[in-house]
Order: sequence, then structure tokens, then C-alpha cells
Amino acid sequence: MSKKATLHLEGHDPVELPVISGQLGSDVIDIRRLYADTGLFTFDPGFTSTASCESKITFIDGDKGLLYYRGYPIEQLAEHSDYLEVCYLLVFGKLPNAEEKEQFELGVLRHNMVHEQLTWFFRGFRRDAHPMSMMVGVIGALAAFYQDSLDISNPDHRRIAEYRIIAKIPTLAAMCYRYSKGLPFNYPRNNLSYTANFMHMMFAKPTEEYVVNPVLERALDRIFILHADHEQNASTSTVRLAGSSGANPFACIAAGIACLWGPAHGGANEAVLKMLDEIGDVSHVEEFMRGVKEKRYRLMGFGHRVYKNMDPRAKIMKKTCDEVLKELGLQDDPKFKLAMALEKIALEDPYFVERKLYPNVDFYSGIVLSAIGIPVSMFTVVFALARSVGWISHWHEMIADPHQKIGRPRQLYTGEQRRDFVAVEDR
Repeated sequence: MSKKATLHLEGHDPVELPVISGQLGSDVIDIRRLYADTGLFTFDPGFTSTASCESKITFIDGDKGLLYYRGYPIEQLAEHSDYLEVCYLLVFGKLPNAEEKEQFELGVLRHNMVHEQLTWFFRGFRRDAHPMSMMVGVIGALAAFYQDSLDISNPDHRRIAEYRIIAKIPTLAAMCYRYSKGLPFNYPRNNLSYTANFMHMMFAKPTEEYVVNPVLERALDRIFILHADHEQNASTSTVRLAGSSGANPFACIAAGIACLWGPAHGGANEAVLKMLDEIGDVSHVEEFMRGVKEKRYRLMGFGHRVYKNMDPRAKIMKKTCDEVLKELGLQDDPKFKLAMALEKIALEDPYFVERKLYPNVDFYSGIVLSAIGIPVSMFTVVFALARSVGWISHWHEMIADPHQKIGRPRQLYTGEQRRDFVAVEDR
């Protein structure tokens, strides 16, 4: 028998609302007919108690510290998979067999170059422009060059747009970095893996051979996997809302990038490195942590809005962080020693343990990205690169949903009541 919730309102008959159960997680109260039956809306700033859609892509249980992509625990994927295989999983809903994986990788490789005229766009940006400002512009501009994949009602158009977004974002991200440094653009190379290719486009010099360090390649690939999707976060919800109007996929992804740029969302690992710079030296750590307890300083990269236990991605990134620092011989680097001192206090001090202020994925990923040589200004760009497959998967799911409607949140109006216009000379 299906469950129902009963709403008792003064002056109204009781209203029965269906309760819907998913495969995992909390049940939801279906309020779609609430306004029609009562004339009332719900009030939920930030939509933190509202399920905005039905999805089969990602499941999070923050209390238990669980993160599943299409049912697969993130720990297993990070340990045994690679980013493109995870892309296939998110887009198609299943892990590929060997032939499917090969064909998918070839399909992505065939689309990793960008139209040469698109490179001219960069000349319009100042050299000191933030890479994320360039990313918003050039990703949105893809719609001007790939007009054969803009019909969202055509499944073939949707599929080729998905391939193009996954394939071209690393190329454009690397171009943003190279332009900001005054370096020539590097073309992608199809004899490299997805992640190694990004590193090559970022760091290779035309004057010498660039050899990708496999430890660093694996570390960056793990960062991509861990950031590939995270359910209905602000940027994913932005992509869905933009897509609900029928906007083309490139415009929707550009909207997601713009949202991710906000410091409350995608800038967390950047904030970690800025915090380390402000602390300055390992000798200042204890004083800083005292200041955190006294609310004088803000501790970045610890705790998480969703995870009330340790972020499952953080456990993976801690191991990766240790591997990278060891590989590069940076265990004694002052900045990284400082970071490890912060970690030790947060994991042992009762104040932080009782409040579950564990290091999160942003703490470790910021350290890893910095060690690899990626500048702080590019951290959110790397995040956008990784999250693009999650965005496009949610976009596709929404477009294919027969119950999809254009997003139209309501409001609680608290402004002036009706007023009559008064001529300026009479005011």
C-alpha cells in the first residue's frame, strides 16, 4: 500500500499528499498538486529540503559518508577505474565492456581538437584575465562552431554534443592556462590518455619532449573521477535549470561553469592554498588553530555541508596526496609540511573530531594540484573539466525525461502592496 502524508490547514479539509520512495535515501512528499488543491506554495530557500528532480545518476548519504555513481561506490571506481571509463558509466548508465570502452575512447579522441577560428577568441581577453572568465566565454562559444549538434530533440545531436564537451574541455582548459602565461597552444595528441593529454597540453614546451610522470597522471585522473559528479549541487542544478528552457548544451555547460566559479562552490580548494599562504609557516599552525576555535579565523578545506561523516573522497585523496608528495620529494617542503600539521591537529584534537571537521576532498586536492604544478587560478578550471561529464549526464537525463518542465521556482513576496503612480511634480 502506498504511503501518504496528511496536511492539516486551518480553514481547509485535510490534504493527502503521496509519499514516493526511491531506491536509496529519504522518501519524498509529492507536493506537485499542493497549489492547485490549497492555493499555497512551500517556502524553502536554497531548496535544501526539496527534491527538484528524479535522477538515476548519483546517490549521496552524507550521514554515512557514501557516494555512488550509478550504484558503484566511489572508492571502487577511484581504485580500479579511469576517468573515461567513469565518463562512460555516468553517460550510459553502465560500465563498458572492453570493446565499448575502446570505441568510446576513440570517439572522444576524434573530437579533442577545436575549430582553429576558436583560438582567435583568446586574443580578445586580457592577459591577466582569470582562466574561469575565459572558460565561460569559450565554452559558450562552441555553439557558434558546432551547429550540427544543437537540436536537443534529436538523440544523435545530443550524443555528439556530449562527446564534444567531454573531449574539448581539456583542450580549452589548457588553452586558458597557456594564454594567461603567454605560451603557445599545444595541440592534443591521440597517443596519450585523456589525463596525460591534458598534462601535455598544459606543460609541454615546443623545444623539448614532455614525458608524463605516471604517478602524477594517476593522481590527476583520480581527481577527475572524484569530482565527476556530486548529485544536485548548485552548478548541476544550474545546468538543469538552463537546460529546462531548451537552451543548447554548450550554453548550459557554460552556465554551470559560471555557477561553479563562485567561491562557495568551486573555489574551495583554491581557498585552501590561500589559507596556507596566510598561515605562512608551520610554527604558526597552533596559533592559527586556536584562532579557529575562538572564531577569529576560518578553517578552509575541513568539514562538508553534505557529509556529516568523513568525505569518502577525502580518504582516497589523502592516499593520493601522500603518493604525490613522496614521488616529488616534497614531504619537507614548508607549505606541504604546514598542510600536514593542520591535518594532524584536525584528526586528533577533540574540538575538531567532535564537530567532525575532518579534512575534505578540497583540502587534499588543492595540495595535489599545487604539487603537480597547476597554479591556484586553474584549480576551479580543473574542477569544471572533471565535472563536465556529470553536467552533461544530468542534462541528457533531464532532456530525455517525458515529465520534464521548464524550471519556475515560486517566491514569498514581501515588497510593497499596490501603489498608484504620482507625477514627478506632485511627489
